[in-house]
Amino acid sequence: MSLADVRTWRALPRDRPGGLSAQEAAALAAAREGHPPSTGPNPLLPVVQLWARDVPLLPRPEGTDLLQVLWCPLNHLPEWMPTAHLVWRSSAESGQLLTDPPEPVDVAYSGAYVPNPCVLHPEVVTEYPSPFELDAALADRIEDWCEQQVTGAHPEYRQRADLRDYYHYELSVAPGWKVGGWSHWGLRDYTATTCRTCGSVMRPLLTIDSSDSGGTTWRAVEDRDDRGWIGVTIGRGYTMQLYYCPTSFDHPHREAMQ
Repeated sequence: MSLADVRTWRALPRDRPGGLSAQEAAALAAAREGHPPSTGPNPLLPVVQLWARDVPLLPRPEGTDLLQVLWCPLNHLPEWMPTAHLVWRSSAESGQLLTDPPEPVDVAYSGAYVPNPCVLHPEVVTEYPSPFELDAALADRIEDWCEQQVTGAHPEYRQRADLRDYYHYELSVAPGWKVGGWSHWGLRDYTATTCRTCGSVMRPLLTIDSSDSGGTTWRAVEDRDDRGWIGVTIGRGYTMQLYYCPTSFDHPHREAMQ
């Protein structure tokens, strides 16, 4: 599809009483038809832009204060998701900004990799390792503690088998888009992500989530009544995790669906 197709698709009021007009239905049909893949270069699509002034703990090379993440909004193997490009800048040396930046010719047919324009309001939260990263003895102790805390308060976690999920989803790993923190596991087993250049264990840089909400524990008070959708869906509702090498920012980042 094209970006225009995606924007047309999203702008149509599907839930309006009476349905779409004939003109709107024709526009939707044209958007759904899409177009054959182009053969030329496909400009990257901006995904997120972060300033160190807003995210003080943003990992970054010395002399930079701005991270720009762009991606190709098509599926790429082996993960079958977008492939990202990281740009570190000094905002004081960025120069003239483009008023009409190039846009990709092709995006994935579903439009799942086209974010809706929005403004971020970063908030610092404390989280803890996923239960998949804990040794068995500590995980058992946490389950015992969760059993004491959950009784009567969270009926959805009544079963003993659910207690680790309670820790996982309500206490340990924050959902949504985030910088740093701990990684989600579950789609795949926990394994250290290592740098392909030097072998160092890499650290989480950015998590791009198909959801921006999460349970009541994590959802910001200001957003409790907001059901806005960022527009991005990774896989069947997973996350795209970007890792950086702590040895050198010159070493390529790595990506994983989780």
